[in-house]
Amino acid sequence: MQHSHPLFCLLVASVFGLSQQASNVLTRPRDDVYDIQGNVLIKTRDGADISAIVVRRKGVTQRLPAILYYTTYITTQGEAFGKKAVDKGYVGIVAYARGIRTNLDAFMPYEHDGNDIYDIIDWISKQPWCDGKVGMYGGSYTGFSQWSTIRNPHPALKTIVPQAAVMPGYDTPMLNGVCPSILCLAWPNTVLNYKPFPQDLYQRWYQAGTAYRSLDSFAGQPNRIFQKWLQHPAYDNYWKSLTPSPQAYARLNIPVLTTTGYYDDAQIGALKYLKEHYKYNPKATHYLVIGPYNHRGSQRDASPTLMGYQIDPVASFNMEEIVFQWFDYALKNGGKPAILKDKINYEVMGANEWRHAPSLKTMQSNTLTFYLSDRKSGESHLLTSQKPRKLSFLRQTVDFADRQSQNSWFTPVIINDSLNASNGLTFMTEPLNESITISGSFFGQMNASINKRDMDISVVLYELTPNGKYFYLKQYIGRASYAKNKSKRQLLQPGKKESIPFDDTFVVSKQITKGSRLVIVLNVNKNALEIINYGTGKDVNDETINDAKEPLQIKWYNDSYIKVPISK
Repeated sequence: MQHSHPLFCLLVASVFGLSQQASNVLTRPRDDVYDIQGNVLIKTRDGADISAIVVRRKGVTQRLPAILYYTTYITTQGEAFGKKAVDKGYVGIVAYARGIRTNLDAFMPYEHDGNDIYDIIDWISKQPWCDGKVGMYGGSYTGFSQWSTIRNPHPALKTIVPQAAVMPGYDTPMLNGVCPSILCLAWPNTVLNYKPFPQDLYQRWYQAGTAYRSLDSFAGQPNRIFQKWLQHPAYDNYWKSLTPSPQAYARLNIPVLTTTGYYDDAQIGALKYLKEHYKYNPKATHYLVIGPYNHRGSQRDASPTLMGYQIDPVASFNMEEIVFQWFDYALKNGGKPAILKDKINYEVMGANEWRHAPSLKTMQSNTLTFYLSDRKSGESHLLTSQKPRKLSFLRQTVDFADRQSQNSWFTPVIINDSLNASNGLTFMTEPLNESITISGSFFGQMNASINKRDMDISVVLYELTPNGKYFYLKQYIGRASYAKNKSKRQLLQPGKKESIPFDDTFVVSKQITKGSRLVIVLNVNKNALEIINYGTGKDVNDETINDAKEPLQIKWYNDSYIKVPISK
């Protein structure tokens, strides 16, 4: 279970993807055509050394645009990204974040990247081989780094291509206030080059019931990054200062291409940047390509089979080819990539077609509203389009002291033969009378009363096809006390009916066939791979199994609803 968790896949794709991707590059000339400077040191304004690799084609004397790939990940083939740029007619630079390849004591994620990249670009722009134009691309942390430097962009930076870009504090290391250990602890452990954790670490921690803040000590490897992040459980000014301000978005007029995927765990952050850019700069030149891709597929080659699902043929291509077509457009006055027919370009799973829209909002033409009925529908309850005439509720009990069971939204594959509710409640519509196309992100509001002061909830959306298969669409997970304001915790009042809105869910587009049903699984998080919210109202990082006490008693009210976006 631990190693098939989707967030673990994100970590592996990020940390080890560089060498894997390097092995998949297109056939290129022999290595002796490249002029490679393998360990260039670039000095920042505050005196730090940035380690970089510069790759040029031997014998080329004219000035060329430069492509910068900025990363935290060390592999033996980091220069491969530089070679890719050279093969496309550019100079390639791979630069490592402060402390990487120099002194790891100087590395603190997210804090120095914006200023350091300014200095790197300043150095690049003054080199005799650069024509004064620089573009950036790459995903995950590398995607974030491009947005970080937009806070104060260098004039030589002419375009960015943030792929699967994480947004610190917003979707990583926590999402809607909930910390998955893979990102909160395992990623810092790996990037600081500590020894790998034992396979059973999280299960042992779960059984021990110790505080989340002690997880690194429990592993025997105290981690300064983990501890600093836990000092900022809300989306506070620390996190907000790492990404562009409204004024910076408003000033951003260089062309931007964002790529992400329906099953990319960094999608929430990647699209938040896009939304903020258009919010503060409605005339921005910002394009999106999104389809049935995971974290790696939204950056490089799309896998023909994604989590057991065979993607449509039209969605199967190399995203990096589009990236370099974009660079030709932005840096060499070439034509736009053919797929960019409008600002939002998305593939409809099951329809084998790309659609194009001027905005995320116009991906959908309507929404379907469904309520959580207390009426039974087989082994589930009815998910009905009729607003309830009489208020009622369903009960759920979660015993946090019980370590023999777990509640989780975890779904390892897209197509499932059966549904594992993981001790949650399931709700199912009647069979649909006609085919529909879901396009966008579902949202809604859960109305509940509990005997504690907080809880972490998950809402997972599926299609139940006429042949009895459950197609995993996407999920929401979030802390109830941050549902109305990610920056300020608002505890629930025990015994009072409370509204818990949710809207930061994943965009997806899928053709839903006639006769299918929509299914949601509603649950409260309690598992070994994520922080456990015991509901006391204290800092969740400090709660232990001793805070479990009486089980959590929930009344889920039947005026709770979800809204599903559809398009014609």
